[in-house]
Amino acid sequence: MSREAETARALRGHIDQMQTMTRFVLATLALASGVYTYLGVRSLLDGTATLVFLAAVIYSAAVSVGIYGFWTYLIRFLPEMRDAGSRMALFGVMGVGCLMIVAMSSWLNAAALAGSAAVEQHLAETLEDYTGDLDQAHSNALGALSLLPDIQRAAERFSRLAEEERNSGALTGTSGSGSVVQLLTQMSAQMRELESTIQNSRETVSEQFQRGQERLAEMRTLVSAPGPIQPRSDRFAEEAVALAGVIAALEQTSIAPSVARAAADLSAGFIAPVADGRSGDLADRQDAVMATVRSSVAAQSKALSDAAEEILAQPKVAERRYVPLSSAEAVLRYAGSFLPSWAGAISIDLLPAVLVGVLAVVFASIRRGEAELTPADRITAADMMRSLELHDAIVARKAAAETQTPPEPTEAQPVPPEAEPQPARNITPLSTLTDRKRQEP
Repeated sequence: MSREAETARALRGHIDQMQTMTRFVLATLALASGVYTYLGVRSLLDGTATLVFLAAVIYSAAVSVGIYGFWTYLIRFLPEMRDAGSRMALFGVMGVGCLMIVAMSSWLNAAALAGSAAVEQHLAETLEDYTGDLDQAHSNALGALSLLPDIQRAAERFSRLAEEERNSGALTGTSGSGSVVQLLTQMSAQMRELESTIQNSRETVSEQFQRGQERLAEMRTLVSAPGPIQPRSDRFAEEAVALAGVIAALEQTSIAPSVARAAADLSAGFIAPVADGRSGDLADRQDAVMATVRSSVAAQSKALSDAAEEILAQPKVAERRYVPLSSAEAVLRYAGSFLPSWAGAISIDLLPAVLVGVLAVVFASIRRGEAELTPADRITAADMMRSLELHDAIVARKAAAETQTPPEPTEAQPVPPEAEPQPARNITPLSTLTDRKRQEP
């Protein structure tokens, strides 16, 4: 016997010995898949506790039975296929079955393994988005504060010019509180009023931002807190709604539109007093200075309006709504972050495919080895013992038949009529059959 033939015989013996182990492995994997499927299904169902329990148990039991039966059929039949067409057909069936198993079980297994972590990641990413929205709304609300230095400088300049004109007549050449001083004082007062408006808005913005920070702190606590994820997700949703209100309030608190309107009023609402000079020369000088102040106010108004428009052109905070996810939905959305869990969940269901492949390779090796066996080599000891038993039975029956057969007559001694051989017991005479047929109704 060749070495290949001996290997084939040894492999067949190993396969026979491992039948129980194969069934045990399939049953264990099917049971594990059913347990995790049960946990995943429970997170998706709504209703009473009894209804959810029964529905989850029935679904998980169906999954376990289906997986066990599917892989049992493939392990039995696929390795025995000898032609390539049948083998490829069964491999195709196995591929379709694997997709169905992943669809009905593996994603639920992943939800059971990583569902809570996936929901926590959803909360964390939502928290990060809300943090960005709060910062952007706060930045937009404080945008007008960037105009404060320019407004303060303009107010200071008008105030200083008014003081110099009053004390030394720096603009008109004649000291005293005339029309020019009144105009410069008026513009300085408007600038101071605009500055005060911006300063007052800072407190409101700071208060709203502090409230938003408190909401964010509570949401961070819910994300990292221990315990079941569902109650934390519900409280997170409440805090998200409150935070959305704070962000909307910050958007409405922005003083930039008011600054833009006030800057436009500086030029459009400019009211110059009538020159009150005692002489015509002083009146002309006052008109010239007031025209210069008017052009300066127009330039200042345009600069403030352009700066306010830039602030208003900043992107607004998009309205955001928190959408809670179940553990199964979260696992699907954040699948890339939980590849190990997905790999484990799928491996539980599809590991028997490896056993099918191993048996297919082993049976192919057995067939190659058995092709070199002679008919005598294919006979086992049990076959030989059975053959010997059959041979002994045949010999014994032949000997018994010979002892019952009477001796044949010779020519010298004629056989009397009564000694004529009778028909064999297992042969029924035609006359008997005819008589029976006549007697039947």
